[in-house]
Amino acid sequence: MRDAYISGVGCTRFGRHEGVGPVELMAAATEEALADAGIDRLAVDGLICGYATTLPHLMLSEVLAEKLALRPHYAHGVQLGGATGGAMLMLAADLVRAGRCERVLVLGGENRLTGQSRDQSIQTLSQIGDPEFEVPCGVAVPSYYALLGSHYLSKTGAAEADLAEFAVLMRNHAGLHPLAHLRNPLTVDDVLQSKPISLPLKLLDCCPISDGAAALLIEADPAGMRVRVRGAGQAHQHQHLTAMSSLLNTGAGASVARALEEAAMALEDIDYLSIYDSFTITLAMLLEEIGIAPAGKSASLARNGMFGPSGPQPLNLHGGLLSFGHSGVAAGLAHAVEAVQQLRGAAHDRQAMNSPLTALVHSEGGVLSAHVSLVLERTR
Repeated sequence: MRDAYISGVGCTRFGRHEGVGPVELMAAATEEALADAGIDRLAVDGLICGYATTLPHLMLSEVLAEKLALRPHYAHGVQLGGATGGAMLMLAADLVRAGRCERVLVLGGENRLTGQSRDQSIQTLSQIGDPEFEVPCGVAVPSYYALLGSHYLSKTGAAEADLAEFAVLMRNHAGLHPLAHLRNPLTVDDVLQSKPISLPLKLLDCCPISDGAAALLIEADPAGMRVRVRGAGQAHQHQHLTAMSSLLNTGAGASVARALEEAAMALEDIDYLSIYDSFTITLAMLLEEIGIAPAGKSASLARNGMFGPSGPQPLNLHGGLLSFGHSGVAAGLAHAVEAVQQLRGAAHDRQAMNSPLTALVHSEGGVLSAHVSLVLERTR
């Protein structure tokens, strides 16, 4: 079976794009990814796109192929919440390995900030709740994660200030990225004093809503710098919060274990971390369940510099969802784009000092429901 490589990446600025629609955003990211890979759009024979809440079409992959002047042999739309980006990359790599496609474009983006009202956004995102036991209670997405946060703080002895450390860390990283949505520095006190959203989560514990798009090209035998998809794994143990068997064992650990097993690597072999961070509690829980930090101790590792540019396992050096921004599927793809740039040594002022050769990209959707993990490796 062949290897699959990420040969091109593209990403727009995240933030406010007044008057720019989702197709235009995705077109810009596509142009950048194709130019980065050095190929013509007609050489793309596979297209995998993620859902867009501001472009809810039943045949979105067909729409994008038409609008972007692509003629793929294979087209597919994927809908897995925040895990969509990881799932699309896993599928694209499998298609290339199997010989079904030679070059697959993976694409996501939308104008989630300017293209819909707050009420529309809340109504759309409320669909992740159980229609019988959760939605009638008026629970919004932050409330689900706040419940996880309350349980986590109670079980581990961690404090709200510990969660705030991750908001500060991500903002520090985003300050070095010119495309990030939020770049002004933060302090722990700023986070703790920000508007309560659903306690223990405050406004700055939550990611911003953004416009933006990201694209990656997966190839069988690219020229130039090679970033191989060495391993991948998934885990799906529940959909709804009320169906979770364990709030501290959600499937993230199993997903990463499967990816590492396929890659024939251990967690200690990973040089760079791209971990989904829709809320500060998301990041803390994922880091600990995956095994990067002991229970309740991820914030202390952050304070001690483990996840900074000069640390042993730099984390989300683009600023993550918490500061780079959240534009639906594109947010998870932006984690993968940054991982590729770090492995290439092309991240400029935010480049990890450990010259990473390997990266772990982990995305999750729903309420820590769907988990997808990828192990990437720079090869000669």
